[in-house]
Amino acid sequence: MVMPSTKVTAHPIAVESPVDPEVLEKPERRHFTAEYKLRILQETDSCEAGQVGAILRREGLYSSHLSCWRRQRQQGQITALSEQQRGRKSKPVNPLVAEVARLQRENQRLLQRMEQLELLVDIQKKTSMILGITLAMNESDGNG
Repeated sequence: MVMPSTKVTAHPIAVESPVDPEVLEKPERRHFTAEYKLRILQETDSCEAGQVGAILRREGLYSSHLSCWRRQRQQGQITALSEQQRGRKSKPVNPLVAEVARLQRENQRLLQRMEQLELLVDIQKKTSMILGITLAMNESDGNG
């Protein structure tokens, strides 16, 4: 026995959604202020059983938010409740770094000056030898 096939054609219904279906390129993190966190914690602490879920749904929060915020509050981390900057922490600047850099530049400059002066002294020695002029040497000079 062959059953007659019945085709059901569905007509698409145009439903306008208040939510934009386009996905953002990069989702943004939510940031909660310390005042907001404390207000939500106080509100959930004063709730009866079963009302916490309604608050979480209303605010769009997860229970993990509450547990994390409560732990931070118990540890007394006032700054932990406020917004923290992400990433590597900046290293404290050592005040001697600038002084060391300045002294290294000065040392390099003096070394170059000394090389120039030694070259001039060598030229004077060679010139005096060529011309037959004797130079008076200081005993403290040390250069023979």
